[in-house]
Amino acid sequence: MTNPTKMQIDIVSDVVCPWCIIGYKHLEQALANLDGQIEAKLRWHPFELNPDMGPEGQELGEHIHEKYGLTPDQSAENRARIQTMGENAGFEIRFSSDSRIYNTFDAHRLLYWAGKKGKQTELKLALFAAYFQEAENPGDHGVLKRCCEEVGLSPEEAADILASDKFTSEVRAEEEEFKSAGITSVPTYVVNGKYAISGGHPPEVFEQALSEIARGVEEI
Repeated sequence: MTNPTKMQIDIVSDVVCPWCIIGYKHLEQALANLDGQIEAKLRWHPFELNPDMGPEGQELGEHIHEKYGLTPDQSAENRARIQTMGENAGFEIRFSSDSRIYNTFDAHRLLYWAGKKGKQTELKLALFAAYFQEAENPGDHGVLKRCCEEVGLSPEEAADILASDKFTSEVRAEEEEFKSAGITSVPTYVVNGKYAISGGHPPEVFEQALSEIARGVEEI
């Protein structure tokens, strides 16, 4: 029996991006299907969909209209499609008439810290759940501290980070790094530092892509 091919998968995403959680759940399924063949290490990296958003956020329908020009009916149709895709991927996404979009920079600072503590994926999933399932603000410090505590991170240490500018330069540097590499949309998955897969593809697309990359690695 051959040893599994080791892979580094860097995931560039935002916690208010529905395609990011849908894509992750599809990637998770693909990796489960490839169990024994591929052993992947995941790292999450920051991307802000709305870097200039104020702390109060913005009503989601209004935001979608301003950003993409969608009518209320088109926006509602799009949200319904996303909810269905989330359900099919195994992650319930709840939208309502008063759903809002928020700034996520502080969330990314805590995710950077969580990476140092070996809890990055756990915190990312907690933040996805807080936003998409509980309609909470992922920029709110109370929500952030609670999510940290839920995954076994110190809420006191999280509070200290949030009260300072700690990890600001690190997050900005990562944002610039991936922007300079040409990544302008999320989710984007960078495999072994050289193969980019963009979008929330179905599991079979991830499975095929990762299998092809694995074969290439084994041939080197």
